[in-house]
Amino acid sequence: MPLYTGVGDRGTTALFDGTIVSKADGRVMAYGEIDELNAIVGLAHSVGLPESFQEIVVTIQRDLFAVGARLADPSSKIAGRVSKTVIDESHVSNLERWIDELDESLPKLRNFVLPGGSHAGAVLHHARVVCRRAERRIVSLGVKSLDPQLVRYMNRLSDLLFVMARTANQVSGSKELEW
Repeated sequence: MPLYTGVGDRGTTALFDGTIVSKADGRVMAYGEIDELNAIVGLAHSVGLPESFQEIVVTIQRDLFAVGARLADPSSKIAGRVSKTVIDESHVSNLERWIDELDESLPKLRNFVLPGGSHAGAVLHHARVVCRRAERRIVSLGVKSLDPQLVRYMNRLSDLLFVMARTANQVSGSKELEW
């Protein structure tokens, strides 16, 4: 299959079920946000994250491919035959476990913190806000038309990215600035 097909030259693309939609379609916009988030998580991976984050980051990136696939598949044709596209309670539980483990070693928050700090911390804060934007885009599709685990996953993922940013800053010795 060639890298380019020309289908998108008319401003359209095909979803996994074969439906041709505008590139401005809500689903396309939603999985585009997920793709952007995945690229930023990859950037975070390249800027010197703590060693303990390596497994977490690769898992998040794989999960984000699954989220994107689920969003691109309105008829759920791939979900049953391709298990790596499933996002279920176990994925949300992993995020919650990592949040709890990382949060244990952080100072308790009394105020909002300004996004930034170390390079890795700043990139993770950027990933967090892109995650929130992707979550809002997914919700705009109508939660009744989606697997509720996708929304739960994205909500927890933004919390995890926040705790990871704080942890990266703590590990690097970057002081958090409160608002």
